[in-house]
Amino acid sequence: MTETSTIKPPVWFWVVSVIALIWNGLGVDGYLGQAYNTERYRNAFSAEELEIATNAPSWITAVFAIAVFIGAIGLLLRKKWATIFWGISLIAVILQMGYAFINGKVINLWMTIMIIVFAFIFLWFSRKSRTKGWIS
Repeated sequence: MTETSTIKPPVWFWVVSVIALIWNGLGVDGYLGQAYNTERYRNAFSAEELEIATNAPSWITAVFAIAVFIGAIGLLLRKKWATIFWGISLIAVILQMGYAFINGKVINLWMTIMIIVFAFIFLWFSRKSRTKGWIS
């Protein structure tokens, strides 16, 4: 059943949802650049950084894909399944970044921390939106 909430979310719900979409859009761009090994992607990193990405196991690339798709779209559509996908995204981010930390292959520490923080924030936000009835 496709049920939409009748509780009107505040303006800041839409602001955060659009920020989430833009943030994940950047992640999708990064994923596609890595997956298709585009020239723009290769030019953005040093040879050492590219080698780290190239030598990562395929499951890391799959986790990257999971982490950047779907959750933000669910928020904008005001669907409760957005919370499930943000949870999956958080797990995927933890796996991906955990792998980088454990193997000493963190390219940019601040970006890594920021990615983890945003994953927690977006999961928290989707859960709050669900309890407030803004998504259903």
